[in-house]
Amino acid sequence: MKPEIAIIRIKNLRLRTFIGIKEDEIKNKQDIIINASIHYCATKARGSDNMEDALNYRTITKKIIALVENNRFSLLENLTNQVLNIASEHPWVDLAEVEIDKPHALRFADSVSLTLCYKK
Repeated sequence: MKPEIAIIRIKNLRLRTFIGIKEDEIKNKQDIIINASIHYCATKARGSDNMEDALNYRTITKKIIALVENNRFSLLENLTNQVLNIASEHPWVDLAEVEIDKPHALRFADSVSLTLCYKK
């Protein structure tokens, strides 16, 4: 049997954190929006109702929330990389992509975003 690839998508996870280098960014939390895509082999999970046969997206999301809410970040690159590390840490993960938007970071733009990818 061919391996079955599942894609977990965490869409528009809206959190607040300290992100940036300007004085007001250091003093005040800002909104960020996280989107993550996590690919893993789901062959066992397809034929089971056992949670141990699947990747637990709730656990991943809770780790991301704790990271973001309990830390400060100067660079969007560093924050995105740390979230990507969480998204890709399970040995079943073959591919992960994380995009983080920082709304209103630039005048006249809806947001600025950064995307990083992991591939096994």
